[in-house]
Amino acid sequence: MSRANLDKQPRDVASMFDGVAKRYDLTNTVLSGGMDHVWRRRARSLLAPRPGERILDLAAGTAVSTVELAKSGAWCVAADFSLGMLRAGAGRDVPKVAGDAMRLPFADESFDAATISFGLRNVQDTGAGLREMARVVRPGGRLAVVEFSTPVFPPFRAVYMNYLMRALPRIATSVSSNPDAYVYLAESIRDWPDQQALRSLVEASGWERCSVTNLTGGIAAIHLARRPAGHDSQS
Repeated sequence: MSRANLDKQPRDVASMFDGVAKRYDLTNTVLSGGMDHVWRRRARSLLAPRPGERILDLAAGTAVSTVELAKSGAWCVAADFSLGMLRAGAGRDVPKVAGDAMRLPFADESFDAATISFGLRNVQDTGAGLREMARVVRPGGRLAVVEFSTPVFPPFRAVYMNYLMRALPRIATSVSSNPDAYVYLAESIRDWPDQQALRSLVEASGWERCSVTNLTGGIAAIHLARRPAGHDSQS
């Protein structure tokens, strides 16, 4: 299958990412105008990992984001369910684990923080993914969700949505190994909850005190939250 659909069957999504893995990082940089690098640095700054902490980087792809997080001195592990993406990042010197976001292969309370960058949108059950991250993070631990979002300025929002559905797949044709996958990308961004709706979902899925930081006028946003201290993440 060349692309997934909005029902986001895990096997289809993993297969799609296997197919774009070789040129995935280049394509992301081109499509974001280089802002992907800026967004990763901002996410690390807000999550503020510290030396000695254990950080889960979920849906890490080729581990570019994991390497950025590891600059803090924390121990960071890249997890993804696309073996093709993990293989494409084999040269990056961070631990890598194959794993499904809805059934993480880690023990309860294994990490001080979890982060997922541009991957939560691809999880079939968003709430299940958020609850699984809460399960593997210790009480009082942190979450950072970096994801495409809704531009906050209405005239720009209209231009951006037109770009997504028209220009993005055309640009992807020139740089991606599977341009059809970027039709799914555009559709999944347009279908994704806005900042406040995602904040509500985060807080209903085992996290509290969720804050939102818009990036580039709301093209993307970082949702930061904490796991409640002394409470069951599944409650």
